[in-house]
Amino acid sequence: MKKTAKLYAVFKARCPQCRRGPIFAGSLYGFNIQKTLHHCPVCELRYEVEPGYFYAAMYVSYAMNMAEMIVMGLATYHFSGGRLDFDSLWLYVGVIFLGSLLLSPFNYRYSRVFLLHYLSPKIRYKPEYDK
Repeated sequence: MKKTAKLYAVFKARCPQCRRGPIFAGSLYGFNIQKTLHHCPVCELRYEVEPGYFYAAMYVSYAMNMAEMIVMGLATYHFSGGRLDFDSLWLYVGVIFLGSLLLSPFNYRYSRVFLLHYLSPKIRYKPEYDK
């Protein structure tokens, strides 16, 4: 069987060790609340490597949120015709606030996924789970 691609596992929010089991229960957007599982159902990897491990995901989420807010501000500037006067201040505040609110479930999920896949030196991919 072919190796599961890392980008696929990140996009689908799969376990970093086996790239098969889900990291979350529940959908990204929906009425069922997304919850981080304690263990991978396939390889039994404990996702929270040590107590308080996912506090580091707050920093990743902050970086993602700042990048999104800059992009939303630049897009608002572009689509509003380059207006930067005081009257357009609430347009910028509204767009950035609403965009950040709508992207918060995405940031919650993918900050944890990025932390597990890219910023965890103890967790390695084991291709034997692809068999």
